[in-house]
Amino acid sequence: MSEVLKIFKIGGGIIDDATQLGHFLAELAQVPGRKILVHGGGKGASQMLNSLGIEPQMVEGRRITDAATLDIVTMFYAGKTNKQVVALLQAQGTNALGLSGADGNVIQATKRPVRTIDYGFVGDLDEHSINTKLLEKLLETGLTPVLCAITHDGHGQLLNTNADTIASSLARALAGSYTVELHFCFEKDGVLADINDEASVIPQITADQYQQLKAEGVIAAGMVPKLDNAFAALEAGVERVVIENALRINEPVKTILCRS
Repeated sequence: MSEVLKIFKIGGGIIDDATQLGHFLAELAQVPGRKILVHGGGKGASQMLNSLGIEPQMVEGRRITDAATLDIVTMFYAGKTNKQVVALLQAQGTNALGLSGADGNVIQATKRPVRTIDYGFVGDLDEHSINTKLLEKLLETGLTPVLCAITHDGHGQLLNTNADTIASSLARALAGSYTVELHFCFEKDGVLADINDEASVIPQITADQYQQLKAEGVIAAGMVPKLDNAFAALEAGVERVVIENALRINEPVKTILCRS
């Protein structure tokens, strides 16, 4: 069996809270073996845009990224946020390396074409986007790559790319070299059977069980696209996907998604 690689993705809710971020990174530092962290940007970029008189534009949770917005999100995601996370991991004894997609050509994206909506400088990924050879070399040295949501197109243009998409693409691309676990870390303990009951975590869901839970309406609304992507990653060779509380990643309460 190949070596296990754990890829963790955290969102803005954790990034925005210094105490929670510090707690999560302390927990992450205790995870043995090879690991990669992918992070979003939090509210800092939107707050800066507002202070400059630029109204943030979102469509279905996705940011419209014009030239001015790209400048700000690059500053926050690849700069302040990324380096703060790296510094905090160093303080925990984890030798981390902060990267945008342009660094080492680690993630090359394609600017999203204009259809019904012009998303601006937003990057989409394909099966050739991830520089697996570089990541494997970094992991072999014991480094923990910390990747933000900024990528590039190979022609000098930076692009804003969804962090969930980056995490899933990394997991798929590296599944040929490692036994990959993809961890989505939220404020909840896992997938809940009852949205009003925090203790109703479903410990394990197979692909067949997921279809049944969707049909019964147990899993609905915003969780459906996340889990659809998660099971697509499993079909592409990822060993398992974990939905868990970012503050309790070393505890047993979580939801594990598996192929069978």
